[in-house]
Amino acid sequence: MRTNPNIVITGTPGVGKTTHCETLAERTGLRHVSVNQVVKDRGCHEGWDDNFMSWIVDEDKLLDALEEDNVKAGGCIIDWHGCEIFPESWIDLVVVLRVDSSTLYDRLTARKYPEAKLQENLDSEIMEVLLQEARDSYDEQIVVELSSNTTDEMESNVDRIEAWIRQWKKDRQGGGDEGE
Repeated sequence: MRTNPNIVITGTPGVGKTTHCETLAERTGLRHVSVNQVVKDRGCHEGWDDNFMSWIVDEDKLLDALEEDNVKAGGCIIDWHGCEIFPESWIDLVVVLRVDSSTLYDRLTARKYPEAKLQENLDSEIMEVLLQEARDSYDEQIVVELSSNTTDEMESNVDRIEAWIRQWKKDRQGGGDEGE
């Protein structure tokens, strides 16, 4: 049984995943696992897509790399724009960060996203693609949707996730097997 939870922080690019993950890792001592960095550093890709300015991820290689890093043992905050590839048995909480369209547009424009990538991500957010993916892939009780438009919302989200982590640990200190 894990002594620390695994949490996926997901959402379209520009919603604040990395900021949330870095802050949570700093506050909780859990390990921030940037999937984009794993893909790049461990070669878990099939090359570069010039149109979308991103790696074409090889999901099998990625899962092998995460397994080698013992992610399933717990204590990780997984930072990625998707969540459906992670085995359900590895994940204790899925946080889907959401932002309004105008905020997302401003953030992605500031990153100088190409028009095709910008539009694809805006469409994904508007159509709730990643939220639906999370709901389709995991038990509804572990999927949480949080708004991330402002710094205040981010702080509130981090506080809420921290409280969830404390409760998760407290629930498992009783020696019971519930939830496993």
